[in-house]
Amino acid sequence: MPLSLSRTGRPSRSGRPSRSRRRLTAGAGRRRASPRPAGRPLVAGGLTAAFLAAAFVAQTVGALLPDVPLLLAATAASLAAEGVLSRWQPVVLALLAKSHADLTVRHVLRDLLLVVGLLRLGEQDREPQFAWPVAGLLVFYALHCAVQAVSVLVRRTRTLPVLTRNIDASALRLSPAPAALLRRPGRRLLLLGLPATAGLATAAATREALPAAAGIAVSAVLAAAGLGALLVRLLPSRRPAGEQEVLDWFDAWLADHRPTVGLYFSGGASSVYQANMWLETMSRLDGRPVVILRERFMVAKLAATDLPIVCLPKVSTLMRLEHSTLRVLIHPSNSGKTSQVLRIPTIRHAFVNHGESDKLSSCNPYAKAYDEVWVAGPEARERYARAGVGVEDKDVVEIGRPQLDAVRPRSGPPAPGARTTVLYAPTWEGWDGNPGNSSVVAAGENLVRALLADPGVRLLYKPHPLTGSVEPAAGAADRRIRELIRTANRERSTAPAALPGPARSAAERERPAEELERLTAELDRLTAAGVREGADQVERMLVQSAPPPGRAEAVARAAAAWEEAYWASLPRDEHQVVTGARPTLYSCFNVADLLISDVSSVISDFLAGGKPYAVANTGGMSEDAFRTAFPTVAAATVLAPDASGVPALLETVRHPERDELADARAELRLRLLGPDEPTAQERCNAALRALSAAAPDDGEHRDRAEARHPRSRRLAEELLPAPRRASGAGTGADDGPTGSVTPPSRSAPPG
Repeated sequence: MPLSLSRTGRPSRSGRPSRSRRRLTAGAGRRRASPRPAGRPLVAGGLTAAFLAAAFVAQTVGALLPDVPLLLAATAASLAAEGVLSRWQPVVLALLAKSHADLTVRHVLRDLLLVVGLLRLGEQDREPQFAWPVAGLLVFYALHCAVQAVSVLVRRTRTLPVLTRNIDASALRLSPAPAALLRRPGRRLLLLGLPATAGLATAAATREALPAAAGIAVSAVLAAAGLGALLVRLLPSRRPAGEQEVLDWFDAWLADHRPTVGLYFSGGASSVYQANMWLETMSRLDGRPVVILRERFMVAKLAATDLPIVCLPKVSTLMRLEHSTLRVLIHPSNSGKTSQVLRIPTIRHAFVNHGESDKLSSCNPYAKAYDEVWVAGPEARERYARAGVGVEDKDVVEIGRPQLDAVRPRSGPPAPGARTTVLYAPTWEGWDGNPGNSSVVAAGENLVRALLADPGVRLLYKPHPLTGSVEPAAGAADRRIRELIRTANRERSTAPAALPGPARSAAERERPAEELERLTAELDRLTAAGVREGADQVERMLVQSAPPPGRAEAVARAAAAWEEAYWASLPRDEHQVVTGARPTLYSCFNVADLLISDVSSVISDFLAGGKPYAVANTGGMSEDAFRTAFPTVAAATVLAPDASGVPALLETVRHPERDELADARAELRLRLLGPDEPTAQERCNAALRALSAAAPDDGEHRDRAEARHPRSRRLAEELLPAPRRASGAGTGADDGPTGSVTPPSRSAPPG
């Protein structure tokens, strides 16, 4: 879970960050690189690739002349360039590989040029002295190819049909992964071949064959040792369980754990937040929840949670759920692989989406494929009716937004002398090219300039994580906005305090930073995967087994304490750029006095706190047409792209008696999110119970399952650990609500 920190450096009153602040900012820098122009890495990579090509040309000239100093210098230069590319330029390496100039080809060429140089340097009667080193070099390359072949076999034995997390799968003979060096052919050849290359270079300098023979022998021995280490892993006792054995184990786990409700998710790495936002709700559902994923990489991407997680990449494996106790699957998003699980007749499916707004994506025609569509409030029900996409009213169930329990209600206007905290959280540009989707390009800079011009404003800028992923102009505008904020912070740090109030001493500023640093380490420890760098999926299954009791509660307490310490540690005069998973969007809601956003689910969620909000109208519509087209704007202040309405908006926030939209917000909140009682979590549980009851009677399917898999119950006894064989997350019970399991911090909801 990455630490989200300001890009500004958080200067103290003197303009220099405190010691704790510098340590914390440095830690954040290691977790996430600062944004930089997209072209700069490509230019650096191109220059490095050109330098490597020049080194090979110089090495060729040095070998053919022959010129020993030139040959040695060019060899050293090419090795240095390889190191730079391997460490900092993976994109250039990929381009070279696509051009059939991968590291193996380059390394062979480098050694071949050294051999040519040796032959050109020696007299004709001494050439036979180099025959044995050349033969040894061929043996080394043959060993390298053998290591690669065996490495592929080992990888196949460690590619299991089922991946798990938070489940004890020790019965599958899981083991740590082989050394990463043995699994990466390019880096392996570069490092293991280094003694051979050094020996050949030394032989060229001394004109003696012995250094070449010695270096090549060392490389060959290292390659042989690596081959032996991999061959041992192919022994039956050292291999993980085979495919059928894993499938039998999975059937046994399903029979023993008896899951009743699952969160089904499939998507790319950038969409993982869509699943993360439902983890806490899932952990509090009645029954035995489980998370079902389809992409192998997603097992590691999913946020920290104690829920049992299974990944079923193949459709044939997914179909085994038909004979399980699963009654309901909850879907936070649509994907191509959703249609595969919809075929299972014993499971009912509910679509919950990953946020509700007036966008077309909130009433997708695909929703009619599900048994029910769970929405927040009456407005979403009417949205489906207006869209006419085939979703029948009887299939729409209002459950509220359980995630919004974390949003605190408004306590009043900013205190006298305090800054007005404004959260600017625009959505991304979307796929359809509509300029009205995001305000970043058309209005973002104007809005930020207008806010920064008010000395009583503290700005929190939280861009959507996909900003700039489709339109480069949006990414460029985002970078300019960040630069405006950095400039404003530099100017504010050197100017006299604009608002009255006692200045904090250095010790007073240091204490919150030190507390934040301590809590950051604690939260990172609790949520860390505990997996070493280079671990493969099997090793992750081994390490991320059954979670220790009480971990979820400890994570919840640490996350709450971290967020409180985070806001307390910030200089009160400083604007912030907030990205990453911490602090959460809902935490930003709680400290903000005003939200400025676009038509997105962010404004619907923000209404839970009852605070004023504004929406940027960048689609060229009149204000009346804008409000008519987007019902969520009904209680908002509409801002034009020139941001001329910002000063008046700030006045209504500071003087509630001028706020004419308070009653409209309360009414809209009820339409968008539903009533406060019963709570959203209670309504979600009620919807789950009703849909579970509508699922087909599974008695017949249980009989068929036992007939088809008669070993399941016996395997549950033999393969699963005692006393409680299914590790899972320890949540839920057969006939009652689950235990108190609160997950990790939430990712930002989509726009």
